[in-house]
Amino acid sequence: MMNTTRRLMLAAGAAALALPALMGAPAQAITPAEIKARGKIIVGIQGDNPPWGFVTSAGKQDGLDADIAALFAKELGVQVEFVPLEVNNRIPALTTGRVDVLFATMAMLPERAKAVQFSKPYVANTIVLVGAKKDTIKTNADMGSLTIGVAKGSAQDTQVTKNAPSSATIRRYDGDAPSIQALVSGQVQAVGGNVFYLQRIEQARPGEFENKLAFQNLYNGACTRLGEKELNAALNSFIDKIKANGELKTIYDKWMKVPVHTFPDSLEGIPFTAG
Repeated sequence: MMNTTRRLMLAAGAAALALPALMGAPAQAITPAEIKARGKIIVGIQGDNPPWGFVTSAGKQDGLDADIAALFAKELGVQVEFVPLEVNNRIPALTTGRVDVLFATMAMLPERAKAVQFSKPYVANTIVLVGAKKDTIKTNADMGSLTIGVAKGSAQDTQVTKNAPSSATIRRYDGDAPSIQALVSGQVQAVGGNVFYLQRIEQARPGEFENKLAFQNLYNGACTRLGEKELNAALNSFIDKIKANGELKTIYDKWMKVPVHTFPDSLEGIPFTAG
């Protein structure tokens, strides 16, 4: 009979071998031609972050990212299938092949560019701190006594963590909607958000909150897997096209209600073109 020690060693070895399969192996690259042959593109998008990406009461995926993704599908001549994702599972859904591309409020950050390939930017965003009008929050130091909610793994998580004093309490939630709910229900005193958070908070508690601090101006890009040169090139050509023909302006007018931003030609540490 096998002794206990050997059985435990073999079990541990089997578990170690199984771990990569459980985590999900990197997906194979996909090309526009393969997407066209399939007849649809599978898009990762946020499902609870209006107006970027959200699901309507009728079950339809809608929002700025949804409109742009639908235009890209039209450009390829295929149908679009949306997969709503939480903030912290966007990149894993892409790298493991669950989706083909991300139009998912993906702020273009150097650390993310090590894991995914960004396109050229197609929209701009600002990371802010939202708090009660009655509270004095004018500097980073003023956050020291606060309990602050953030969506786990988001750009606002990064910025609040970076800028808040160590005495602040940071609570991390699984997505934008739970962090907003934490604020309106009084679980936290402030929340790290984006330029549209205040609109959503106003619907629940009008007139009580305001943007307090602006941490970072960001650009959002579409994401593909590293090394997918053809799909990245197709996205960049598409983004150039909708900037030039006015379709991006139409989407901005509908959702952003501000003029189309001037986009940079480059961002340090973030290549727009697959190498």
